[in-house]
Amino acid sequence: MDIRINPVGFSVNPVLEEFINKKFSKLEKYHDGIMSIDVTLKLEKDDHLENKLTEVHVDVKGQDVFAKKNAKTFEETVDELYDVLKRQLVKAKEKREN
Repeated sequence: MDIRINPVGFSVNPVLEEFINKKFSKLEKYHDGIMSIDVTLKLEKDDHLENKLTEVHVDVKGQDVFAKKNAKTFEETVDELYDVLKRQLVKAKEKREN
């Protein structure tokens, strides 16, 4: 499984990159058809405190999964998206098996 991290307008520090890779690599245990994961990180230009946006596209055999989240930190978005994507992948796997 390939995890691609795409920051928009800034560089990702190695600590955040490692955090993202470790977190999303765990998704493989919920669906064996994951081919790749694209993670897009954006800083939104507004005065809102939750200006960190993370979008994740999971390329799964038969059905792709997508989610996005805003929060104060990228780590917070990744944690929340992991839970959302885990549920979506479990549903997709159950749907495929039935």
